[in-house]
Amino acid sequence: MTEMKSWVHIPDNSDFTIHNLPYGAFTYSNGNKGLGVAIGDQIIDLHKLNQSGLLNALDLPADIFTHEFLNEFIALGKDTWHALRSRLQELLVHDNNELKDRANDILVSQSGVSMRMPVRVGDYTDFYSSIEHATNVGMMFRDPENALLPNWKHLPVGYHGRASSIYISGTPIYRPQGQQMKAGAAAPEYGSTQRLDIELEMAFIIGQNTDQGKQITTAEADDYIFGMVLFNDWSARDIQKWEYVPLGPFLGKNFASSISPWIVTMSALKPFRVPGPEQDPPVLSYLEYEGNKNYDIHLEIGLSPDGESETVIARSNFKYMYWNMAQQLAHHTVNGCNVRVGDMMASGTISGKDKNSFGSMLELSWAGKNPIILENGQERKFLLDGDTVALRGFAENNGIRVGFGQVTGKIYPPKNKR
Repeated sequence: MTEMKSWVHIPDNSDFTIHNLPYGAFTYSNGNKGLGVAIGDQIIDLHKLNQSGLLNALDLPADIFTHEFLNEFIALGKDTWHALRSRLQELLVHDNNELKDRANDILVSQSGVSMRMPVRVGDYTDFYSSIEHATNVGMMFRDPENALLPNWKHLPVGYHGRASSIYISGTPIYRPQGQQMKAGAAAPEYGSTQRLDIELEMAFIIGQNTDQGKQITTAEADDYIFGMVLFNDWSARDIQKWEYVPLGPFLGKNFASSISPWIVTMSALKPFRVPGPEQDPPVLSYLEYEGNKNYDIHLEIGLSPDGESETVIARSNFKYMYWNMAQQLAHHTVNGCNVRVGDMMASGTISGKDKNSFGSMLELSWAGKNPIILENGQERKFLLDGDTVALRGFAENNGIRVGFGQVTGKIYPPKNKR
């Protein structure tokens, strides 16, 4: 990969280089909405760029960037994604003045707008694809000698989540309430969760519709994935523990999930592909794949008590995932389940082998037995009201950086406490 320079000023260690060009949706201070691409600390307003005539060779619909979400653009297909990306890089490279001469009319500062949901999410699936995370949870709550359930190494376990409660970064997170069965109690009680947690995840976004009955193979999967975001799957562990047998997560999960505002395309991430871990026993034929399907993406979790500085409590990497995205999508559709543009599929908690690489407070504190010590001396087993969590992620190779920015959320007391 050859490094490119842009005429746009790119701050040091910026996630949004000319090699990235992620897509997002934003709102101007006057309330007008736009769709754009990030470069440095600027945003290219795609509708204004399309109107300028600089994209005429792509023959895009005149109104394609006037929609509230990116779904309609994504639905134009992979050839269009690639053509626009190539044209944007051409316009942004250091020795091209076509866009530079009109920058004041087309570029806007990120600090002058607010970000909103980039896609209309029709359906959401959450997988459980980190062997380290699944093993840790199994050791805590089941037999330590048989931490993984019998099916875990044979298929990418997942469940259908709630799309309506996926929120953009910065959205307040209200402490959920529900039933909990406390240790030694004879009956459950109702109250606010005392074990509010995060899950360090990434999610991919479907870029092409399929018809009912269509199976997407691992070889075809790349054609159906538009890009990725950071994903924080907030979890109420005490509510979850009481309810999850026999049908899995429900109220302990569906109150909120947060995503980063910029969708990093698979084209931008292609140079960071790496081999995945060995899968033993061998998988069934429909889950077999060729080539490198994992991605070397550095991840971290920061926790800030109310009014205090941040402590980075964990660092992990997306390359640890046992089941990759191609396998997840192949398994999701092996029964003929159709997918639609904008559908979101999350990885499940991303944990590494080292205790400092665990992707949830449940693991970091080992179910509350080993409190996390923050830089200000405070302890955390789980999240308190006023805490802010930030997840960050980036890929870097030979000085070229492609990143996701961050996804943040602050914890507030229950909105309607009963």
